[in-house]
Amino acid sequence: MARDDASELARRLARDAEAVCRHYLSNGRRQGRYWTVGDVRNTTGRSMFVRLSGPESGPGAAGHWRDAASAEHGDLLDVIRESCGFTSFRDVANEARRFLSLPRPELEPEPNRWWRKSPVLLGSPEAARRLFGMSRSIAGTLVEAYLRNRGITALHETGSLRFHPRCYYRPDDHSPTETWPAMIAAVTDLNGHLTGAHRTWLDPEGFSETTLGKARIDTPKRAMGDLLGHAVRFGVAGEVMAAGEGIETMLSLRSVLPTMPMVAALSAAHLAAILFPDTLRRLYIARDDDPAGDGAMATLIDRAQEAGIEAIVISPRLGDFNEDLRLLGFDALRAASRVQIAVRDVARFMELAA
Repeated sequence: MARDDASELARRLARDAEAVCRHYLSNGRRQGRYWTVGDVRNTTGRSMFVRLSGPESGPGAAGHWRDAASAEHGDLLDVIRESCGFTSFRDVANEARRFLSLPRPELEPEPNRWWRKSPVLLGSPEAARRLFGMSRSIAGTLVEAYLRNRGITALHETGSLRFHPRCYYRPDDHSPTETWPAMIAAVTDLNGHLTGAHRTWLDPEGFSETTLGKARIDTPKRAMGDLLGHAVRFGVAGEVMAAGEGIETMLSLRSVLPTMPMVAALSAAHLAAILFPDTLRRLYIARDDDPAGDGAMATLIDRAQEAGIEAIVISPRLGDFNEDLRLLGFDALRAASRVQIAVRDVARFMELAA
């Protein structure tokens, strides 16, 4: 789909922004000049705002949206793509034309079309399973190098992480899709069923102190699917579990607590909403040193106490546990963590990290 064609379709969709939202973001509702919904995958909630009126282009344009929780943003073509699970601009354009009752252009034969699968709703587990299924083990890949360059060498029980060499990324409202290598993380529920996926696009040139190995793009991390209450999991939770925000943060902490089951939420808001296993009796909350982290921590403590679960906060010395691991070193992180966990858990979860 040509860029000019995309721009024209986006403008036409914006003229009927509310109708587009009611169709593709049906779990939301209108609030004044905006349509509010959980995210661009049509999850219930209120963190995503779609502008329903405004100019055709520029700041404040109709049809433009932003997710306050994830910082994702885009236009109504992005809404169609993400909510329907499309992977090519042709499919997005055809769906937009179908909605607008526009004629479809003549299609040139597409090579290897036999392998193409029918689109599915990206908000469903099936769409996330497709992405995860197209990815491969991280062993010997850029993902493994990325984690090791961030000081993370304890890569046991990381089957929830995979590598995709050419994962789609659309940088802004009207740019064509790019492909970058990416770390794909499976988001699962308490029963281990995959409900979503998280993408971390990586720099093929490798690690630098500026990017820490992430791709040099505006939003190198994005999530898709059903995320609320769920997480990326390392180990199987029993009576004790640690929870925090971010895959790299939790893998850093797991370097010094190698046998403690841990879950990584994908934002502070998602951390505050994680679901507790029925077996859980003690929850360690890995705090990020920022206002959002403090808010998630407070909410999680309240929820744990209401459920009769002991909540213990573990704090980094710097901004997060990966900073502690990279800049202060393994021994310093281990020593700081040792004095923050319950005495009865030191031998149980730390002995392999000696």
